[in-house]
Order: sequence, then C-alpha cells, then structure tokens
Amino acid sequence: GCGEMNFEMLLERAKAGDKEAREEIFRMYRPLLIKNSMDRNVFDEDLYQELSATLLNCIQKFQI
Repeated sequence: GCGEMNFEMLLERAKAGDKEAREEIFRMYRPLLIKNSMDRNVFDEDLYQELSATLLNCIQKFQI
C-alpha cells in the first residue's frame, strides 16, 4: 500500500532498536507465528511465545 516502508529499511530500523519497526515486522509475521503455534487445532501459547522470541532474535541477527 501507500507509504509502506520496504522490508530492508524496516529491518534496519528494527535492528537499531526502533520499537515501531519491530512491531511492524511482527505484524507481518504474526499469521505465520499463529499458524505454527497450532497443535492439533489448539493454540499453544507457550509455543507462540517461543516463536515470537525467535523472530525477535532473528531480527537482531539478520544481515542486510
């Protein structure tokens, strides 16, 4: 859409500690995280937290 930042810019800002940029990336991946947190059609909160932490971790380690 309009005014959307490209992913690399978003990532750079997130790595620099920009909370909004991190949340934006999180929003992009949230459906995937939720999908991967389903265990036999039951939402697993612990798994979701774990995957979320992993995602945030990956943002920090991501090489642009």
